[in-house]
Amino acid sequence: MRQQAIKAVREGQPVAQVAAAFGVNERSVFRWLASFAEGGQTALLAKSIPGRPSKVTPEQMAWIARTVQDKTPQQLKFEFGLWTLELIRHLIKRDLGVELAVSSVHRIMKVLGFSAQKPLYQAWQQDPVLVNEWETKTFPALRAEAKRQGAMIYFADESGIRSDYHTGTTWAPKGQTPVVAATGRRFSLNMISAVCTSGELRFMLHDGSVTASVFLAFLKRLMVGATRPIYLIVDGHSIHKAKMIKDFVASTEGMLRLYYLPPYSPQLNPDEVVWAHVKREVSGQLVQSKEQMHRLALGALRRIQKLPGLVKSFFRQPECHYIHT
Repeated sequence: MRQQAIKAVREGQPVAQVAAAFGVNERSVFRWLASFAEGGQTALLAKSIPGRPSKVTPEQMAWIARTVQDKTPQQLKFEFGLWTLELIRHLIKRDLGVELAVSSVHRIMKVLGFSAQKPLYQAWQQDPVLVNEWETKTFPALRAEAKRQGAMIYFADESGIRSDYHTGTTWAPKGQTPVVAATGRRFSLNMISAVCTSGELRFMLHDGSVTASVFLAFLKRLMVGATRPIYLIVDGHSIHKAKMIKDFVASTEGMLRLYYLPPYSPQLNPDEVVWAHVKREVSGQLVQSKEQMHRLALGALRRIQKLPGLVKSFFRQPECHYIHT
């Protein structure tokens, strides 16, 4: 039973849930976790195993789990913003008075069901109340209205790519950092796109800054051949709220409506994923000129455009779950 409980926690189940399932209190589960962290599977046997006692008590194991899960390093007066093993080791020493090796901290965190993960970043200015209101009230009402009107819902966004943007990894002998030849020239390309819940992608490439006039040109292209109303969701950038934009929207007599996401909330826009695909594909090439960059970006966008299933998958990103709920 102890081994099964430890396995459940290591697979990500909450300690409280595991304790309830096995009919024990949480302290017992944390005691088993502490024993396992110190002595492995044999430490979970019914008969006690001789040896030095664990440095970390069940209560301390519970405290470590709660602290790392519920607190940020900044809240605990650390300058660094991520929970690293070294930082957790320092936290344990500072607040619990227990000196552990980094390897021991690694073992404890694995036992507690934690893993090293790449975090998602969000602007500190983001208002969670506005985000929740958008997800639970504003967008559901917008979606219901679109259904009544037979309208198509698009999410749009602008982005740019630069010649000095690089991403990805390459294999090389250990200790020998590879060098990839790249142009020393700096040039960029700006792009606008819109994705629809039905799997459609519309886009426009632009050489130069994206102004209200450029956005207006994109809107006019978007409306060409439109037989159904279009509800377009964008961020609150000033170009989206310019007078010429409002005038054009009014001139469509309801065929085009603009809606705005909460401030500092790009994760709510599935169109962000389009740029991740394009930048990854373009940056993997040895781009030597603006013309080549334009050609590569155009090819990447056209490939996405031919894959409606891929476009639909952008709406299934965890941050965009609200679109289908």
